[in-house]
Amino acid sequence: MRIVYVIGTRPNFVKTAPVIGALRARLPQGRHTIVHTGQHYDRLMSEVFLEELGVPAPDHMLEVGSGSHAQQTARVMERLEPVLIDEEPDLVIVPGDVNSTLAAALTAAKMQIPVAHIESGLRSFDRTMPEEVNRIVADELSDHLFLHSDEAIENLRAEGIPNERMHFVGNTMIDTLVALEDRFRAAKGAERLGVEPGEFALVTLHRPALVDGPLLPETVQQLAALAREMPVVFPVHPRTRKMMEEVESDHPGLLLTEPLGYLDFLSLLADAGAVLTDSGGIQEETTYLGIPCFTLRDNTERPVTIRAGTNTLLGLDPAAISGIPAALAERPAERPEPPPLWDGRAAERIADVVAAGF
Repeated sequence: MRIVYVIGTRPNFVKTAPVIGALRARLPQGRHTIVHTGQHYDRLMSEVFLEELGVPAPDHMLEVGSGSHAQQTARVMERLEPVLIDEEPDLVIVPGDVNSTLAAALTAAKMQIPVAHIESGLRSFDRTMPEEVNRIVADELSDHLFLHSDEAIENLRAEGIPNERMHFVGNTMIDTLVALEDRFRAAKGAERLGVEPGEFALVTLHRPALVDGPLLPETVQQLAALAREMPVVFPVHPRTRKMMEEVESDHPGLLLTEPLGYLDFLSLLADAGAVLTDSGGIQEETTYLGIPCFTLRDNTERPVTIRAGTNTLLGLDPAAISGIPAALAERPAERPEPPPLWDGRAAERIADVVAAGF
């Protein structure tokens, strides 16, 4: 029995690592092949991640690098096809919603290889987002759709996906969080940066709608204003840093750092008093940890985080950052319960489904 796991970006490592571990334990006689597309090729954003999560070294490196959506998708398809010919897998597992996900699902489907999709059924209902197109196509082509939140069921039914292809298993990203919680809480990231736990805001921004156009200078100005209310720690994505340098944005008072390893970042996340992000995965991690999250986007494919009471959608409006201190003052003190099946055992449930099919 042969399984190929195709990963390519920082969040994909987090979502897939526990699945690889669970299936290697459940099917020890099988062949478990990891393909790293190289969609994120920066060492701090990829290789270190693999080391920290304990995932075996990839068996194949496709090294597709950066480029337009069409270029990345085409390169993955072109370079993955001969790998799948050689490996002859019984199943290809893809996570998330990036170009590597779409390309791998499409390549495997055309080769008549069954596909399983981790994190199926998420919808922002905004097809201007490339990730939305990737999700829809990957779900349509997948034989096994692994759902991590209950709204995904209705989303998929509305697209004509039959119930027998859906498996509500929970959130594999939370599996990784649970497994590493003792380690990242011991890392004392806030102490190393000289900020008080619970008293600072942690920022991550990377989406083109925010960092590639006229909104970036205003966003940086608003963050500088927020820094007068509370310390602001900003690990800067390489793309975001490049754009900040191009617009020559001043950033007085902001504590800018290089991208962090996963444990270091989670250490800061767990100690933050608030998080400002445009990331999907961070909306989930803050929900599990009970950290107030403010999402600088017009929509979210993760409404479960808003229902949980941990996430506030600010819209694509940098001026809304100014309302964070007041919003924090009004939040209830008690930590809400995580969503159903966000319990650290999602990968085991995926292993149950996959093992039953062989």
